[in-house]
Amino acid sequence: MLRIEGMNTHYGASHVLQGVDLDMPQGRISAVLGRNGVGKTTMVKTIMGLVALSAGRVAIGDTDITGWPPHLVARAGVAYVPEGRLIFPDLTVIENIKVGEREARNGRGRKWPLPRLLELFPSLRERSANRGSQLSGGEQQMLAIARALVSDPKVMLLDEPSQGLAPLVVRELARVIQLLRDEGVTILLVEQNMKLAEAVADELHIMVKGRMVYSATPAVFRAEEDQIRARFLTV
Repeated sequence: MLRIEGMNTHYGASHVLQGVDLDMPQGRISAVLGRNGVGKTTMVKTIMGLVALSAGRVAIGDTDITGWPPHLVARAGVAYVPEGRLIFPDLTVIENIKVGEREARNGRGRKWPLPRLLELFPSLRERSANRGSQLSGGEQQMLAIARALVSDPKVMLLDEPSQGLAPLVVRELARVIQLLRDEGVTILLVEQNMKLAEAVADELHIMVKGRMVYSATPAVFRAEEDQIRARFLTV
């Protein structure tokens, strides 16, 4: 469903991504781990068209979206939940969700209409009239995911969704991510939280200095975790 081939990205003279390859089947969760500054967020932004691709190819299914601007990438079925959530603080929960709804394209009816989203996120239903600034960090994260889901995406890009959240909220986040996978949504998860990544992902990848250097199933990763952590993830 999501295929990256030879992705290279530059910020000026800085060569950030250096030949990244990733192939994600439909309805799977791939988690990308790595230290801060290795290029994980740049990869997500490049997929979304927010950062220009220097070389390589990005495809959604049979559609080559290489070089497309963000609004066309979104119309192709990609939804982006950015690091820091970036919800609209002065809009209500419902208004925030409807911002994403305006870009939906689905003549068969919505898979994730507003009532279903409020059922999926009970805390948002209870606080539907509250403004974004009045929500807790966990509620803001769920709102950011709901805003992305209302566009009925084929692929979701989640950038550090557990950042700053309490353990109880992270467990709820894991439940939601797994439910979306079971509904056929392909998810690229960028995370620092290894426990969350291990719990939900079908494949784990590690990025170092703009390159994918390790890939394994969670079971294999757990068996090698001490060595892998010391080699690639410990500062």
